[in-house]
Amino acid sequence: MSTTLGPYRFSSGDVAATLRSAPVLFDLLTDDRGDDVVAAVAPHRARAEHALLHEAADDPDAALGTFWGEWRSAMVEVRRIGGFGPRASGTVAGLFVSDGGVPKAPVPAVEVDHGGVRGDRQANRVHHGRPWQALCLWSTEVIDAFRAQGHPLAPGLAGENVTISGLPWARVRPGAQLRIGSVLAEVSAYAIPCKKNAAWFRDGHFDAMHHRHGPLSRVYATVLEPGAIAEGDPVVLEPST
Repeated sequence: MSTTLGPYRFSSGDVAATLRSAPVLFDLLTDDRGDDVVAAVAPHRARAEHALLHEAADDPDAALGTFWGEWRSAMVEVRRIGGFGPRASGTVAGLFVSDGGVPKAPVPAVEVDHGGVRGDRQANRVHHGRPWQALCLWSTEVIDAFRAQGHPLAPGLAGENVTISGLPWARVRPGAQLRIGSVLAEVSAYAIPCKKNAAWFRDGHFDAMHHRHGPLSRVYATVLEPGAIAEGDPVVLEPST
């Protein structure tokens, strides 16, 4: 069984996992933000919460549709009020794929559809693979900082699809848009680290890249416009502003 919302396909497991994650996904839009952002998100969150409370048990597909529309609309409102700052530019430093698990192997270019990088696969669909987890992105500056602290980390090891150089990573947060090559992506959530990444961190402390520690985390993104990405392509944060 699967559910389709526009170009996005959700398995029954994806639907259940997304509905469970819905409160946290709204939290990520407003955590550590000003009153203007909280106010912009509030009506969309209220409508989504009503659907989760009154529809999710009997009609999860309807609840998913309401959540998805209100969550995405909340992001639009945060962008409308300038919640992610002015345009900024960076560069694609690396591209990575795997047939499941980490590390991912480097490739010079990729094709991206609404499901993510073609040829890339998530071995564990319990925590990965939703349409809002189509791409995993990270910063070379963050990786370099971890390496300077003695962690044996390198691009691709932690499972990101795209490493980006030159962007202010503190602004690459849920709700922001990125033009990566010809792909338009919308940051959806932070990628929660797991023990499979312990080997890349000194003393196995993979939790060091959790977003609770600051703008260090990998991020997930939804693909809004499919396309192609090649190493060296430009990356634009907030391309419409």
